[in-house]
Formats: sequence, C-alpha cells, structure tokens
Amino acid sequence: MAADVTGVAFVHGTGSQTNAYQDYWQPKMVDSVRQGLANTANYTVINCDFTQYMWDSRAAGCLATQLSDFISSKGITRLIVLTHSNGGNVMRWILSNPTWDSRYPNIISKVVRVNALAPSSGGTPLADAVINGNVFETSLGWLLGYKSDAVRQQQVSWMAYYNANYLYGTGGRPALPRTFRSVVGTDVDSAIWDSDSYCGGYAENVGLETTQNWLASCSDGFLNCTSQSAAGTVWFQDKSRMAGSEPLSHNQSRRACFGLDTILRNDLNL
Repeated sequence: MAADVTGVAFVHGTGSQTNAYQDYWQPKMVDSVRQGLANTANYTVINCDFTQYMWDSRAAGCLATQLSDFISSKGITRLIVLTHSNGGNVMRWILSNPTWDSRYPNIISKVVRVNALAPSSGGTPLADAVINGNVFETSLGWLLGYKSDAVRQQQVSWMAYYNANYLYGTGGRPALPRTFRSVVGTDVDSAIWDSDSYCGGYAENVGLETTQNWLASCSDGFLNCTSQSAAGTVWFQDKSRMAGSEPLSHNQSRRACFGLDTILRNDLNL
C-alpha cells in the first residue's frame, strides 16, 4: 500500500486575491508552516474572489478548482486545510454540500481536517454596520472590502439562516463530514509601546481595537468569540497557547505571530 502524501492548503478570507502568498498570509507564515511537511513543496496558496457569496463559482467553485488541481498534481491523499475568517465559510460550504459540484466529493475524501483561524461562522455585527451604511462604510473599507456580497453574507442574521439551512457543523445541525476546528482570537493589543502590537501590522491592530467597541468583550476586533466558535469544535483560544499568553487580533491570526505558525506546522504531522 502506497504511503500517504500529506499536503496543506492556505485558504484566505474575504477579498479578491491574486497573490495571497505575499499579500494575505505573507511568506514568513506560509514558509514556516510548510516546513512541517515531509515534502515541503506539497502546499498550495489559494487565490480566489471571496468578495462573492460562498457558493458562487468565483468563490467555492474557484476553491474547488484549485484544491482539485493541487490534489491531482501532487498526488495528495491527506489534505489539511488552513482557513482564515470567511475562508472557513467557503470551505464549510464545500463540506456541507457534496452534491452541489462534482468535484466536491473527491476533495472531501482527501480532507483530514480544517484548521479554521478566526472563522466567521456566526457572522459579525460589523458586516451589518457596513451594509447599513453607518460610519464603518468609510472607516472599515480596508478590513471588510465595502459592500460586497461576501460582507452581506456575513451579517449575523444571514449567517444564522445559512447555518440553519445550508451549512453543517453548528448547533442543532448535522455534523460536518470532516473535523472543523477553530482557533479563537479573544482580544486586541495595540499599545504603541508594546512590541507585540506591531506583529501583523500596527495600524491594522489599532483599527481592530477601535472596532472592538462595537463587539463583545471577547472578540478579535472583527469577530466575537461566539462567532468564531459557532461551527465544529474549538481547538484552542489564543491566550492558552500563544507565547506570552498574547491574544491574536483578527489580523494576527493569519500571520506568524507569537508561535501560531509553529503550532500549525507541528500539526501537519499528526
């Protein structure tokens, strides 16, 4: 029997990406994580248009194309998927709707688990704020991408509807066919004198601390902890595993901050 071939896929969040390796995850994160592979070339960084609804051909369809090509070209038999933010919803669409696209069953059969970094499984009040046209429409363009369909989809009531009717893994719904576990960001640090506040970008962390005022006390500046924990299981909350018990802001949870990359790297061998 042939040995398993493990691969890892990095699935970005809301936004249209053409070079997510450089722009979204950054090389330090990707290159650190993939060192945990027996063959460090067995990785792919997804570039899709996640400004669309999760089921759109430019979102889930694009993701299915790129995952299928990766599985085929590298002979992947064990696929570990790392998602961030809304990328968790697009991946959960594939896992929940195997008859939607003929490529989905083969992808699902190869997936071992999805490690969802700060997934927006329950949506965010910030999406409601953007769609309703208040101050966030201008102040949060850098974070939410204005009034895209993906932002509209992440309104709290909309995600509740999708979770109840189209997606698996939340309370009272069928379980997902593969492990889906979240890393939950619980707070934002942006003190100018604190070097930890600069990991992932100081300006971004300042912005996320501002938006935290619109969220629950447990949040990463974009998502409440309850949203991040809504689907599948919680793998861990940031402070329990990060160096120095640091929190992970929504921006930091896609970057090599406080040892997150090392944890994800070591997980590839399990």
